[in-house]
Amino acid sequence: MALPELIDFTKERIRTLHYTWIAFFVTFYVWFNMAPLATTMLQNIQWLTQEHIKILAICNVALTIPARIVVGALIDRYGPRIVFSLLMIIMSVPALMFAFGNTFIQLLISRLILGSIGAGFVIGIRMVAQWFPPKMVGRAEGFYAGWGNFGSAWAAMTLPWIAIHFFGGENGWRYALAINAGVSLVYGIAYYFLVRDVPKDGATKAYHFKKAKKAQPMTVSSYKDLIQYLLWSFPLVGAMGVLAWKIGGVQLNGEPILSTNMLYMIYGLLALVYVAHVIKVLQVNLPVLKAGVPEHEKYRWGNVAALNSTYFANFGAELAVVSMLPMFFENVFRNLTNSDGNYIMTATLASFIAASFAFVNLFARPLGGLLSDKMNNRKRTMLLYMFGIAVGFFFMAIIARYGDMSPDGIQLLNPLFDGMWWLVVAVIITVVTSIFVQGAEGATFAIIPMIKKEQTGQIAGMAGAYGNVGAVIYLVLYSLVDDKTFFYVLSGGALISFVFCWIMLREPKGSFAEE
Repeated sequence: MALPELIDFTKERIRTLHYTWIAFFVTFYVWFNMAPLATTMLQNIQWLTQEHIKILAICNVALTIPARIVVGALIDRYGPRIVFSLLMIIMSVPALMFAFGNTFIQLLISRLILGSIGAGFVIGIRMVAQWFPPKMVGRAEGFYAGWGNFGSAWAAMTLPWIAIHFFGGENGWRYALAINAGVSLVYGIAYYFLVRDVPKDGATKAYHFKKAKKAQPMTVSSYKDLIQYLLWSFPLVGAMGVLAWKIGGVQLNGEPILSTNMLYMIYGLLALVYVAHVIKVLQVNLPVLKAGVPEHEKYRWGNVAALNSTYFANFGAELAVVSMLPMFFENVFRNLTNSDGNYIMTATLASFIAASFAFVNLFARPLGGLLSDKMNNRKRTMLLYMFGIAVGFFFMAIIARYGDMSPDGIQLLNPLFDGMWWLVVAVIITVVTSIFVQGAEGATFAIIPMIKKEQTGQIAGMAGAYGNVGAVIYLVLYSLVDDKTFFYVLSGGALISFVFCWIMLREPKGSFAEE
């Protein structure tokens, strides 16, 4: 898929690719609509506090983990077209509720439900995989993910502008969010009529989407894989427990938002969910394993586990880094001045530098997919990217050195070297690291559709959920360490994933097939 083909709209698969990345773009445009308007909300809602915003931000990612698992199963059962359409249509309701919420409970419930729209990513992975042959699927998935991810940046760029210039007044932000919800509703309806699940079969000239018989847990190929499946399912529930613990630690008016009893109830409910999942997995898989899995239906669970680890270490790191990078640059280079003696590192400049980490998504993810297609060895490409992430975060850690302790006991960080040139080098290190991080994301989803086509939705859903698990774990660790140590933690996580992939990942069969 070269550039001329990418703009050849006479081809149905190219039209489908563009319609689908726009759908992903819309889901991220809605999912990240609060952050750019948070300060405006604080100014115009008298009772809203910074603590409220923190809780809403946590709620924004809470249900994304289970939603990606559930949606992954629904895709394989009903097809990506109807699932993507329904997700956008249904999620426009809580988006509208959030826009006009007048109490904290209304904002919290609508934000919690709205986090499910983050599952949109895995739907397009299955759709794109249906339309492109294995030898081209890497670059197609990379383009889909890279441009779709830009929806979050577009929300940050446009929603405050819409609120101020189109509406103004204290409720301008509400109308901007209402328009945001309307975009999801309208495109959700349009998407259903714009695309098909699969191209026409060459022999019959008909459309055949091979559906799973039921929306159920994945089937595995051996008893060993079954044990691995159950083990790898536990962190998905465990991360929800960690989120509950974090939310419970936030206080409002001197009281924790979740009482001890409420927390224990949540932990108990999550334990029951995991037990129910184990029972269902055993009910589905034990009869299949006893009967014997046909050779052509077998696949390696080790590949699924390896890619879970890579997405934990790359996408999880991306979400965590984006949340702390502006403050890192602002703090480290706080004393840097120009020739006139004026301080250079403003909050605006720090945010601009941090934005470069996400902006390279537009080309870095497609590049990761393209290299996975072109290097004729998807495992080697994956390993190179994960090693690059480990090295990149190591160098980001040495951007700063430890300084003195502040009067209130906080460890200060200073630039490793003085002068503007070191800021330039630090920005280059950040951008190069981001290229490896997001290229690895593209390489991850260049392999996922190759593992087992009929379960692509569920495999993508699990790997995608592990990205959010990574974000949760990394952000919890970030709350316990300083910025410099945190980058070492991210480097170590990538290195562990590199070793795990080296051992567990195998080149899937037919990775470069023509059809």
